[in-house]
Amino acid sequence: MKNFTIIIFGLFLLVSSIFAQDNSNKKLLAKKINKEINIDGEIEQIWFSADSVSDYTQFRPYYGKAPTEKTVARVLFSNDALYVLIISYDKAGVTQYKTGMLDDTECDFVSIMLDTFNDKRTAYKFAVSSTGWRIDARMLNDGRGRDYSWDGIWFAAAKQYDWGYAVEMKIPFKSIKYDEKASSWGLDFDRWILAKTEDIYWCKYSEHEGLRISKFGKLMFENDAAPEIESLNLELYPVALAKTEMTENGKYKTSPHIGFDALYNPSPALTLALTINPDFAQIEADPFKHNISRYETYFSERRTFFIEGTEIFEPEGGNYEPLDLFYSRRIGKKLPNGDEVPLILGGKFYGRKSGWEYGALVAATGEKNYSIYDNEYNEPKSLFGVARVKKQILENSTLGGLVVAANDKNGSNIAFDIDGSVRGSDWQINYQFAESFTDSTNGFGGSFGVNKFASTWGAMIKGKYIGDKFNVDKIGFVPWKGTGNLVAVAGPRWFFKSGSIKEMFFYGGGYLNYEEVDDYTDRGLAFGGQVNFRKLMGIGFESIYGKAKDKDVIYNMFQFSGNIWMHFSPKWGLFAYVAYSKTYNFYRDYLGNYLTGVVRGSYLVLHSLEVGASANAWTEINPNGEIEDVTLNARPFISLIPVNNLKIRVFTDHVFSVSSDRQERFFVGFYFAYNFKPKSWIYFTYNELQERENYETAFPSMKTVSRDATIKIKYLYYF
Repeated sequence: MKNFTIIIFGLFLLVSSIFAQDNSNKKLLAKKINKEINIDGEIEQIWFSADSVSDYTQFRPYYGKAPTEKTVARVLFSNDALYVLIISYDKAGVTQYKTGMLDDTECDFVSIMLDTFNDKRTAYKFAVSSTGWRIDARMLNDGRGRDYSWDGIWFAAAKQYDWGYAVEMKIPFKSIKYDEKASSWGLDFDRWILAKTEDIYWCKYSEHEGLRISKFGKLMFENDAAPEIESLNLELYPVALAKTEMTENGKYKTSPHIGFDALYNPSPALTLALTINPDFAQIEADPFKHNISRYETYFSERRTFFIEGTEIFEPEGGNYEPLDLFYSRRIGKKLPNGDEVPLILGGKFYGRKSGWEYGALVAATGEKNYSIYDNEYNEPKSLFGVARVKKQILENSTLGGLVVAANDKNGSNIAFDIDGSVRGSDWQINYQFAESFTDSTNGFGGSFGVNKFASTWGAMIKGKYIGDKFNVDKIGFVPWKGTGNLVAVAGPRWFFKSGSIKEMFFYGGGYLNYEEVDDYTDRGLAFGGQVNFRKLMGIGFESIYGKAKDKDVIYNMFQFSGNIWMHFSPKWGLFAYVAYSKTYNFYRDYLGNYLTGVVRGSYLVLHSLEVGASANAWTEINPNGEIEDVTLNARPFISLIPVNNLKIRVFTDHVFSVSSDRQERFFVGFYFAYNFKPKSWIYFTYNELQERENYETAFPSMKTVSRDATIKIKYLYYF
């Protein structure tokens, strides 16, 4: 068996290397300068001394073809920064010029991507729109993933000309991490032309794989002069906040608040972060979610302190479902009555060196008393800790470990895992083995995935097991105790050189799903597919049929889901999703049918004004085939960006129940956000939530549950 595994692994490597694109001849020399360049979009004389590249190639819509527009990129560097000029010609006059905010992507833009550690797995992406707003991200897992929550300190400007537009960037070396000994970095450039749905790269990649950091070209520093910086590398963020909110007796109180954040980089291999007395003042409320399962609803993290550096604390991404041992929303969590547990102090460090990645986080929350229907409850003081280490192995693979812990007066909750990945350019193996300890009880859980997506076929197998005693309820999100599942699918794949269809993939396979609470293994068959068009449009579907058991009821289970998305015009976009299933409704406690529909759309009225809405519908059908209830959720919005990095947004959230023929929930939100310099913001928000009450009366009324207004200023001091 061992020899067989070695043979299969070797064949994977051989096949991947045969079909790999070679960009080893792609090199750009960065010449050193002794002056600072003014970042304004003007093409100064000094740029003509720089080395340049213009041999881009199309990735879409017509793979491998020459670009329809010429693009030229130039790079220079000084003692303290990297300078980039990208000239985008536009003879067709189709460039979209619109205002935007940090990390908006709905516009023409150009970018540079830098593998500063030459690890062939991770990179920085710096992009600038045709009107000058910035987009930055960390690229992960050899280009398979993006983390747009990363925000760097860098500067950019764009200027429009008769022939197109030019973008200048300044990326201070002290604002990024890199290998101090490296005299070259991995490099690629990208240009996106929205009206033509044209995506072009300097490097060439296999069509069935997509962008791969491991296939970047090289940025060579003149005379092998590696970047050198000497500065304190300290970021200080004093935060001032004033919040007015309605109390339980209908009166209002205003509370001033002062917090402090700090980020310190003593070396390119280490970052230290600290937050004291934070108030996260969430800008937009969590969306309404309808849940008929027996498990808790998951909500994503939005707080900056926990988002930054998350790549260190998470297992490697892939087509599998790793266990969330660390769920940061447990820290300073929202209580059943809507209050939040106060976060007193948080600190973390993370970094990388010589193929190692490492990080740790600690946080302390305060005690909170709260009431629900005149019943008093107490959330005790808690201490949380997370530690992570990861090692790069076999060129582009990883092996890591994670430890998480939470402790309060009621006990402790600890878990650890071993996880990692083995990957080639078009295949990947992921694995995770975890054990939890709660007081004197321990439990086991694990997950794995294997996938291969070649030019003519694709296959995936993934599985997960969670023991009935596996418990990370205080620090993680793994509510599916006593369960296990296995899914395997495969099918053909086609790429088309011409015509309206760009790619098609169809698959079939089977699944097993065991739940100890039912003492039964659900099983069945799955069939699905996806069609991607050359224009920005795609269609996908999936159907599942099998046997299932819930609450002592064995039944023929059926599910079908389909989606369509389109963005034919720079002015509008649309997404629609529908799903039908015969399943057990744990909210109603019966076997019935469940229908879900989602529609989201937006329209750009002006270059600075966008309107849109999302609509959700959940239909519950009882065993007699009658509609039990239909829950409708509408979320319209208006977004105004009069100038770059200043945004005004108004939205409402409505929940309507057909059975009561009344609106059950109403939320209105307003916010003003201005990013007046890197990592420095002014916010103003207003939120109001109303819910229906007094159902014993003939005409139950809406009651204002919460109302608040907040002004917040966060300013960066950078040393």
